[in-house]
Amino acid sequence: MLKKLLSHVGEYKIFVFLTPLVMIGEVLMEVAIPFVMAKIVDDGIKMGDNAYTIQMGVIMIGMALFSLLCGTLGGMFASRAAMGFSKNLRRALFGKVQDFSFANVDKFSTASLVTRLTTDVTNVQNTFMMIIRTAVRSPFMLISALIMAININKELAMVFLVAIPVLGIGITLIVSKAYPLFGKMLEKYDALNRIVQENLIGIRVVKAFVREKFEGEKFVASADDVRSAQLRAEKIVILNQPLMQITMYCCIVAVLYFGGNMVIGGNMLIGQLSSFISYISQILMSLMMLSMIFVMTTISMASMKRIVEVLDELPDIRDDEADPALLPADGSIEFENVSFSYSKDAERPTLSGIDIKIRSGETIGIIGGTGSAKSSLVQLIPRLYDSTEGVVKVGGRDVRDYKLDNLRNDVAMVLQKNVLFSGTIRDNLRWGNENATDEEIIEACKQAQAHDFVMSFPDGYDTDLGQGGVNVSGGQKQRLCIARALLKKPKIIILDDSTSAVDTATDSKIRHAFRTELKNTTAIIIAQRISSVADADRVIVMDDGRVDAFDTPDNLMKFNKIYREVYTSQQKGAEE
Repeated sequence: MLKKLLSHVGEYKIFVFLTPLVMIGEVLMEVAIPFVMAKIVDDGIKMGDNAYTIQMGVIMIGMALFSLLCGTLGGMFASRAAMGFSKNLRRALFGKVQDFSFANVDKFSTASLVTRLTTDVTNVQNTFMMIIRTAVRSPFMLISALIMAININKELAMVFLVAIPVLGIGITLIVSKAYPLFGKMLEKYDALNRIVQENLIGIRVVKAFVREKFEGEKFVASADDVRSAQLRAEKIVILNQPLMQITMYCCIVAVLYFGGNMVIGGNMLIGQLSSFISYISQILMSLMMLSMIFVMTTISMASMKRIVEVLDELPDIRDDEADPALLPADGSIEFENVSFSYSKDAERPTLSGIDIKIRSGETIGIIGGTGSAKSSLVQLIPRLYDSTEGVVKVGGRDVRDYKLDNLRNDVAMVLQKNVLFSGTIRDNLRWGNENATDEEIIEACKQAQAHDFVMSFPDGYDTDLGQGGVNVSGGQKQRLCIARALLKKPKIIILDDSTSAVDTATDSKIRHAFRTELKNTTAIIIAQRISSVADADRVIVMDDGRVDAFDTPDNLMKFNKIYREVYTSQQKGAEE
């Protein structure tokens, strides 16, 4: 796990190397300063040698300044290394998520992925920065100060033989108890992020149904769960500080008692005792910092595990063995005994026994009741999901034979949920073709019946849509998404109930543009209105995950009960 994470240090390795190097310089100066101070007391002040005292004092000041410089450089290098590491790690995580299929995203949940990209990476970043600064500094300080203390008085240094095992046992117990609690705390963060995400995305629904109080109470309850989980974990971790302080004070009392008797007995000099006390502080502070490393690592181990879970996740849909030069020959589509389930453990498949052939350039309608798996069917064509059984073919070849980019560039899909991004209308349309000219953008918008309303805005195609297209209506958003798909000039275009928010007249104009301008493009239109598929070449009638019928609209009116019932109910509703 650590090896996988550290591979993302990348170009910041030089700072990772320099940080412990300057930390060693800082430690050498800090360890030498008490020794010089003892010399000043015992050889300078006691002997009345002012010149020697001043000389050693100047040396000590120089050592302190050099130590300060090394500490400053260490902090700067560590910050650069840690920030660069977290940047690379976030980039790797985000890139991995971009390769995920819908099934992979569903497995983790959007809220959990957000937490892993933010909170978890920040935890790991802070631990990494502490480790590269302290993991070398503290052991080196511990060993150096211990050597100096032993050099001053071996008998008095025996105090540490009692203190170190006590600290080791205490820290081990703290770490073992705290680790699982921090994992549970991060799960509570996931739940909190999910509530915030849902509330912000659905804020208009919340206000329309006057549910602000309910949502507020739900958020407070989730935030309280996070607080409680944090408290349970922190209650154990904070024991580290008093354990260290008690050990430090006990050691100082012991040294003062035994060392004081040695000074009185003439076996130890005052300067030696004062420097010995300084070394005690350095040793125990080093132990405290090492314990903090253990604690921080414990806190971040849960985060590390969650990050590596994402990095190790294999996308359900891969194209490693696909031919990079293979492109769909045309817009023909074929389903051969296709079945599909969203979950491997599902009791029954979402789609089963699908056998249909669609010729290139045909306009195909799809109708069916809610839950009949219309969207699931078309999502298999651009490999947003893979069939669990059978074969889906495009251009006469299995869709798994194509590289995903090649397949999806020739299959434009306007999803049921229309999504626009922050930026101008022009920027959003160029998602379909980043090199599209203004003339091509205008032509696509005219086909999608979007040009007129776009030009009604003061800034036209340079109108800023805001986040998610908040300043356009549902119907306008649908038409912009259709125009964006048309700019790809695909061999296949799929409209998944993408004209539900436009009036019937506009819907008719869009379908007319498809017939006249996209003669060689296979068009698949999922619709709730019979009128939207009435002029299709053929219509697929879906029922409970199966194809109930696949024929021309005229024949379906004569021979298919479901199609006739939908037509009759809609005609009756229109008349009423």
